[in-house]
Formats: sequence, C-alpha cells, structure tokens
Amino acid sequence: MEHPLIHNINDLTDEELADKISELTKKYGIAQRSGNGHLYQQIAMALETYRNKLQERYRKPDNTDFEGKIDIS
Repeated sequence: MEHPLIHNINDLTDEELADKISELTKKYGIAQRSGNGHLYQQIAMALETYRNKLQERYRKPDNTDFEGKIDIS
C-alpha cells in the first residue's frame, strides 16, 4: 500500500529517492524500538512508496533498440 500523502515523487532523482529511503529506514527503526505502532506503520507505507518508484525506474529499459548490439554469427 502506498502512502496517500506523498505527491510529486516523479520529480525526484534516483539519488534523492535513495536518500529518502535511507532516511526513512533509520526513522522506521527508531519508531519500532520506541513501540509507536502507528508511526512505524505510516513510515512503512512511505518506504514502500519510495521503494516501488525506485524499482519501477530500474525495471524500465533505457534503450530497447538492440539491433547490432550482439553478433552471434
């Protein structure tokens, strides 16, 4: 489930997404250790949103024109 309050995630670079994921992972650990269940559930949803966007970008091929790239003759 993606977090409903995160908007304009498409404007972030891959590096910015990775930084957000790192920052939220630290905050998730702190919230979990403090026992604040509602907070770490919200952070988990935000983490999922950022991770999904980063994975989506990695899955998309930059160039699907493979003509002439591999010669198996």
